[in-house]
Amino acid sequence: MDSHKTIIEAVLFAATSPMRPSEIAEKIGLSESDVRYALKDLKMDYNIRDSALMISEAAGEYRMMLRPDYNKYTDLVARPMMSPGVMRTLVTIAYNQPVLQSKLVSTRGPRAYEDVQKLIEMDLIDAKISGPTKELTTTVKFSEQFGIGSTKKNDIRKWIEEHMKSPSE
Repeated sequence: MDSHKTIIEAVLFAATSPMRPSEIAEKIGLSESDVRYALKDLKMDYNIRDSALMISEAAGEYRMMLRPDYNKYTDLVARPMMSPGVMRTLVTIAYNQPVLQSKLVSTRGPRAYEDVQKLIEMDLIDAKISGPTKELTTTVKFSEQFGIGSTKKNDIRKWIEEHMKSPSE
């Protein structure tokens, strides 16, 4: 018979979006405490094995994902999610958030309007009206997708600084 941990691993693998322990419990008929225990155990298993995969948790939701350190290898064979320009716009927003769109456009140029729209559609940033412009911030999905493990501004900034170092450092 399949263990709870193996079933939850399969559920996370198949899930198209992050899931709360209560959602997993409801779908597979386990108690939420059993699911939480299995998630903790799974996270530990992946860490001990030094797997390219990990169980990521952000804002109480879990998902299975590739460790960010391995993106450089998968990028060789996978189609990029976004162009380098859109990625630079995203990093600028994430690092300086909250940032006014008008300030972003003065820094990144008029193409930032298109980039912002694409990032909103990808649910990686939020835009709130702030006077004649918009205030831009990252979303929980941003933190989850990049494996940051936190939605706090300082944690995101630290993560960016660590991952933007040149390979020679």
